Amino acid sequence: MVRVKVPAGRLTSDQFERLAELARDFATGRAHVTTRQDIQLYEVPIARTPDLLRRLEEVGLTSREACGNSVRNVTACPFAGVCADELFDVTPYALAITRHFLRNPLSQSLPRKFKISVSGCRHDCAMAPIHDLGIVAASHGENGHAAYGFTLYAGGGLGALPRSADALEPFTPIQQLLPTSEAIVRVFNQHGERKNRQRARMKFLIERVGLAEFQRLVFAERAALLKDLSRFPPLPEPQPLEATSSPETLPPVGMAALRRWLATNARPQRQAGHWIVTVRLPLGDLNVHQMRELAELARWCSRGELITTQWQDLCLPWVESGQLERLYDQLAEIGLALPEAERIQDITACPGADTCQIGITSSRGLARALTELLERPDYRTEDLAGIRIKISGCPNSCGQHHIADIGLFGSAKSLNGRLVPHYQLLLGGGLADGAAHFGQPVVKLPAKRVLPAVERLLGHYREQRADHEPFRTFVERVGLSSLQEVLEPFTAVPSEEQADAAIDWGKTEPFSLGGMGQGECAG
Repeated sequence: MVRVKVPAGRLTSDQFERLAELARDFATGRAHVTTRQDIQLYEVPIARTPDLLRRLEEVGLTSREACGNSVRNVTACPFAGVCADELFDVTPYALAITRHFLRNPLSQSLPRKFKISVSGCRHDCAMAPIHDLGIVAASHGENGHAAYGFTLYAGGGLGALPRSADALEPFTPIQQLLPTSEAIVRVFNQHGERKNRQRARMKFLIERVGLAEFQRLVFAERAALLKDLSRFPPLPEPQPLEATSSPETLPPVGMAALRRWLATNARPQRQAGHWIVTVRLPLGDLNVHQMRELAELARWCSRGELITTQWQDLCLPWVESGQLERLYDQLAEIGLALPEAERIQDITACPGADTCQIGITSSRGLARALTELLERPDYRTEDLAGIRIKISGCPNSCGQHHIADIGLFGSAKSLNGRLVPHYQLLLGGGLADGAAHFGQPVVKLPAKRVLPAVERLLGHYREQRADHEPFRTFVERVGLSSLQEVLEPFTAVPSEEQADAAIDWGKTEPFSLGGMGQGECAG
């Protein structure tokens, strides 16, 4: 597998077209969008990898430090620059951080991987609380004038032992962003765990030394760096935002499918007359033909720009109102005019056992089956739209199951002498107010019993919720023990289904743990 870094999720049409060529010429003809806005290509022959990397470099892309104990891909809000709620466009700062750490000797051999996110508004689409370093745009009033900078969060992460990041300091000025980021990485490099890989992420360092001591170390390191700013290029001051446009009205159209797609996949930009459109990608996958067509679409409708998202979709910004219907028609021709983007049907799933050697179960197979269930008209409703389902093939949370309303991660369990794929179901996860709320385990389900369990869970929510009660609030109110009783019947496999239960979703052979090894370790 070759992981291509996509800083802030930003790609040009030329870059996307080159990725399509590489998927065709070197890989399986499929590209996969990850939850960290990267692009992955599979089954690349090792001997041909240097040629692939050279062709990436020709269009300004790299896989350098996309894996390993390094500063990974810097993610950012996909709506940066067009969001009506943002303080300022954070894209230049995400790209500046990327340039600073790329090939930086400090980033070559850290105790463990280091993940950075950058968001421009309080909604924090880039999810600061689950990152080693989360950066959120902030303002600070001085003598009646607002200065712009960032609030920094440190020590977050998912994995088998999730932790919500701590606020490092409430306001970091623009010109101190790079020195502070480097100071944090330096402290992690000097004091992080290097013997026990399972305790090597920065979250464990903060737990070990305490937040106050970690802050002291970081600020002392930053003070030393600030004595010589020649190593840090000056960052641009935020540009004044255009006045927010009046809410755009969707163009009148007669076709029901187009109306639904517009309602769920298109949102008005801050800039009058323009929309940002989400192209929903089931399982985060694209084939070569789709990629080439998308590259060409972006040239005429989105200023040649495509943006990968943390929920494994693509965004096309700068689409004019008069272009929406034509865009829909052309997306439909390549099978990518699916509605329900960012809703319950838009399931996040890691590659799982299909390609990852530490994947236990086929998270992609389950996601495919669940999506088929949820595409039924009775689930395409506003009461369920805000629920998010995320699936991982193992406890490591590459599918981000901990921060889902309904989270699932793969495991194995023996039933009646057969090894059967199972999923631990967690409920009530999410992000709010600068903190991560991790889903709590409720029941462990055989993989083939997940669908009826989810059906019952959603039905119970509809029956018992208060008026307009969000799903996470419902979970907190009724309690996990009550929901466990509702779901307990699905933990057993009826005798007539036991043979099928031993075969994972999308597979034909009996479930096995053979062939496990080093994992993909999400970028």
